[in-house]
Amino acid sequence: MSVIDLSAKRLNGPVIRLHPNDNVVVARIPVEAGTSIPGENVLAREPVQAGYKIATRHLRKGEPILKYNVTIGFAAEDMPAGTMLHGHNIAFTEFDRDYAIGADYQPLEMVPEAERATFQGIVREDGRVGTRNYIGIVSTVNCSATVVQAISDHFTAERLAEFPNVDGVAAFTHQTGCGMELSGEPMQLLRRTLAGYIRHPNVAAVLVIGLGCERNQIDGLMREHGLSAGPKLRHFTMQDTGGTRKSIETGIAAVREMLAEANNVQRQTVPASHIMVGLQCGGSDGFSSITANPALGHAMDILTRHGGTAILSETPEIYGVEHTLTRRAASREVGEKLIERIRWWKDEYAIGRDTQINGVVSPGNQAGGLANIFEKSLGSSMKGGTGPLVEVYKYAEPVTKSGFVFMDSPGFDPVSATGQVAGGANVICFTTGRGSMFGCRPAPSVKLATNTPMFRRLEEDMDINCGEVLDGTKSLQEMGQAIFEHILRVASGERTKSEDLGVGKHEFAPWQIGITG
Repeated sequence: MSVIDLSAKRLNGPVIRLHPNDNVVVARIPVEAGTSIPGENVLAREPVQAGYKIATRHLRKGEPILKYNVTIGFAAEDMPAGTMLHGHNIAFTEFDRDYAIGADYQPLEMVPEAERATFQGIVREDGRVGTRNYIGIVSTVNCSATVVQAISDHFTAERLAEFPNVDGVAAFTHQTGCGMELSGEPMQLLRRTLAGYIRHPNVAAVLVIGLGCERNQIDGLMREHGLSAGPKLRHFTMQDTGGTRKSIETGIAAVREMLAEANNVQRQTVPASHIMVGLQCGGSDGFSSITANPALGHAMDILTRHGGTAILSETPEIYGVEHTLTRRAASREVGEKLIERIRWWKDEYAIGRDTQINGVVSPGNQAGGLANIFEKSLGSSMKGGTGPLVEVYKYAEPVTKSGFVFMDSPGFDPVSATGQVAGGANVICFTTGRGSMFGCRPAPSVKLATNTPMFRRLEEDMDINCGEVLDGTKSLQEMGQAIFEHILRVASGERTKSEDLGVGKHEFAPWQIGITG
């Protein structure tokens, strides 16, 4: 099976049947004990919360539990029809999956170039296109974080009023940069992430600030990533500049000099092929795989057919359904890259640890109706759509291919999104069922709610209500088209809810993969 079948989904009163072969249905609304389940000839044996599963026939111990005709676990005991199914009676057990690399690969059917969508983007000197226009201040080490933040804080909305084309002065601080290996993967990963932000098309100019004696030296960062100092990329160390106060003053003066040039931009019509979307989900629930995630996937199918790029990440959150991606791989090399990343997580990084990839999802996911990582991955993977997988990248590597790609990352959203932005994502789309208050500088973050009650409760933070699919007022295809059109508007400068609230100032979070010592 290369693509999870979404076409057979049926709303039936209080429940949703996702596939004819499933042995469960999902409660659309809370179901009382004794309620007759329409079309299933089953009575609910107990109260069932919205988003939770109900067995539609007797299940024998060890029998696969099927949702979308995909195994999400196994019956932990014999259970009669009408039983509520969740983590307490679904066993998380490993099972074989047929990777069949490339077996179902089909090239993407592109929209004719003359008919492709456009947006109003910011074209940089090298031809790259931004959706926002920031000045960035980057710390090489945590020791310069206070200075970096103080410089950024100085440039309030009032002080930036004379520069209307500048979206802000963004601080990118972190917790590492010293007390780590001088070389090797941790340092490479950190520098790759910082360099990705320094080069990002949403950033007009950058000031890099170090302490001076840290392991992550500015010279090494610049040399390894081919970065050259100039009017749009300046740097200094606090030790050379004279300490905290003088460094803040020097930084403020440097940014002031950068602002006029940064403001000298004008949006222009460019093809949607310049849009690169980082896909995230957090605070997921039992409706994530029914509404927001497949709707976002449909939007990504549209975007990639218009020449754009969709980046799926969060490696622990495709575990269990990774075979649906390898079967769509454009080449054996691409498929094997994905398998190698899965095996690294399982056999090296997370072995023996109480982590998500080893079965247990967060308390919020559990409360939302997700029994284990297999069930969460079922929905998470849908964000990427149904097209061919054209490349697999390591964390924060520059994304150079258009289409549907995968980037290795943890499941923690700020860390994962940081890697995607470092890779070049100029928009983030973030689905949530429980409610996530996420923002992301310098890329605008569009938040998509999986259900209407949460959307209404947190409407100040949510951009799009995908609960309309559950309510029956929009189809998945209509929702996907609406998401795509919303992305075009945001890429053209329309502000997101997180931007209006100022969320995203502190969400820069490079993956701390190494040993601190």
